[in-house]
Amino acid sequence: MKKSNWNVSAAFVALALISGTCFSQGQGPRHGRVDFGKSEFEASCASCHGVSGKGDGTLRPFLVRTPSDLTTLAKRNGSVFPTQRVWEIIDGRGSVEIGPHGSRDMPIWGQIYRSEDTQPYELHVRVRISALLDYLSRIQEK
Repeated sequence: MKKSNWNVSAAFVALALISGTCFSQGQGPRHGRVDFGKSEFEASCASCHGVSGKGDGTLRPFLVRTPSDLTTLAKRNGSVFPTQRVWEIIDGRGSVEIGPHGSRDMPIWGQIYRSEDTQPYELHVRVRISALLDYLSRIQEK
């Protein structure tokens, strides 16, 4: 199998794992199941972006730039959650300009996740970023 086909397959497996873990048997995060995306957000993002995602984390006073309000990403993008752009910002390997983050003050979580990766073909990295994207898309203001 070509590498690009393998990457697409790995991404589908990652999404299936997330869906299977969080939403199996019709039980989502509100039914006592672990919300992997929320847990990942709280562990990796909340110290800067705040538990609510509004940019008011505990480290905010020590940062040069105010962290982005992650609950308005869709609103600021014509009511469409910018999945690819956010993926590239989190992963750090994309060509996307990071805008308000200026000189890349935000950690490159993809690089951190890869250093912890124990799965083949970055499956662990893809699952973690996919879970974050899922959670961020769910906390968008209407």
